[in-house]
Amino acid sequence: MSFTDKALTCSDCKTGFTFTASEQEFFASKGFVNEPGRCPACRTARKQQRGNGYGSRDGGNYRQQREMHAAVCASCGKNTQVPFEPRSGRPVYCSDCYSKSRR
Repeated sequence: MSFTDKALTCSDCKTGFTFTASEQEFFASKGFVNEPGRCPACRTARKQQRGNGYGSRDGGNYRQQREMHAAVCASCGKNTQVPFEPRSGRPVYCSDCYSKSRR
């Protein structure tokens, strides 16, 4: 299949960019059927916003790092970190006490 350079418009910054024949060939070799919607600069910026494109890799799933909050366990009184913001009047448990209460 023969490819020729194409002029495209970026969906983010609205500037024109060239989708080169070699890029088209590469996309086709990867099985991609859609043309890129963003210029190379906007694609790079978007990848950086997402943490090098994917976030941290965890068992095949892509996840962003969770914000942790300080808390005191309602059962043992130990200082702990939890992935949610504790609310007043609601008990918070450390991982050990939470595991015991789930059994």
